Amino acid sequence: MLPTNLPSVAVRTPQRVAEVAWFDDLCGGDTAYLSVLDGERRSSFRHCADVALSAERLGYANLLLPTSYTVGQDVLTFAAGLATQTSKINLLIAIRCGEIHPPMLARAIASLDHMLEGRLTINIINSDLPGYREDAGLRYQRCAETIEILRQAWTQERIQHRGELYQFDLPADPAKPYQQNGGPLLYFGGISEGARQVCARYCDLFLMWPETEDRLYATMQDLSARAAGYGRRIDFGLRIHVIVRETEAEARAYARKLMSRFDPQRGQEIKSRAQDSWSLGVQRQDQLREMADADGFVEPLLWTDIGKARSGAGGALVGDPDQIVAKLNRYLDLGMRSFILSGYPLLDEAGLFARYVLPRLPNASMPRLQNRIPAQTPVTPLTTGVLR
Repeated sequence: MLPTNLPSVAVRTPQRVAEVAWFDDLCGGDTAYLSVLDGERRSSFRHCADVALSAERLGYANLLLPTSYTVGQDVLTFAAGLATQTSKINLLIAIRCGEIHPPMLARAIASLDHMLEGRLTINIINSDLPGYREDAGLRYQRCAETIEILRQAWTQERIQHRGELYQFDLPADPAKPYQQNGGPLLYFGGISEGARQVCARYCDLFLMWPETEDRLYATMQDLSARAAGYGRRIDFGLRIHVIVRETEAEARAYARKLMSRFDPQRGQEIKSRAQDSWSLGVQRQDQLREMADADGFVEPLLWTDIGKARSGAGGALVGDPDQIVAKLNRYLDLGMRSFILSGYPLLDEAGLFARYVLPRLPNASMPRLQNRIPAQTPVTPLTTGVLR
């Protein structure tokens, strides 16, 4: 564990606030027992909408909508279907670079941003496209060029891009978003050298997966220094699961219950379906689990067995309300400004976290803090701007 008097990492958002987000099950996997697929909680539009509407009602500031080539909901289609059913919660939509021609992606995001009246954030994904194992250099080049094109589309009169992969000169009117001062915020994650450079240069918030405090702090210091090299500051967030109960003993008992029907072979099959299942980030989550004790804890409250049956974030905070609040405040002190949480099953755990912890956190909307959502309807081609 790190000492308690460490200086905070330099971040873009100076306020000591946290955007507290929940996770939706667009890619399947919501269950009461890890490695057991649950037909009652399948990734249908109705179930995913129930999770989203519950998260909004409970007071979460944002909702992560993931993407993967698995049975479930397409992220853009689902977000558009959900837009008119929500009025407060932001949506964090995961976009895999390369799946959609960048100008059309910019246009689709702008349309969705208008539907949501600015309640939109973007999680840029840099994984292989479904069906391919791609060169890392190609993926990062495609990712960087896609972000450049999005930025131009949202902030300039024309998209004038001459890159290694994309070259064109187009009017930007079809892609003008509702949000101002740069358009939707870009969230990004990944621990490789290429991922760190892309985020430091282009993105607004670096998302991390569960690790020990010393590793998280070192990653934040590194990314903050890289961003400073480009004359920028970025924020930091943590994607993690959570189990909170009235007592620590009850929380740990529930963690054991989650694993009570665990089948290692089935867990590995489910985990391997995701496009990122062989990534450096997932390998690092596996290494974290190897450092854990016999009960799966790698440090107080941080339980790692979640990663035995899912790709991506493989750890959970497990404890009573005071312990979870203290741990999240510890992360805030280090400089984190966003928490993307989940638990199994999603609806049940969203309610428990909202009851025990959420009212005790300085919950905020990042787009509002960054002055992206205008006070009045902006003048754009999709609102009242002059059509050309």
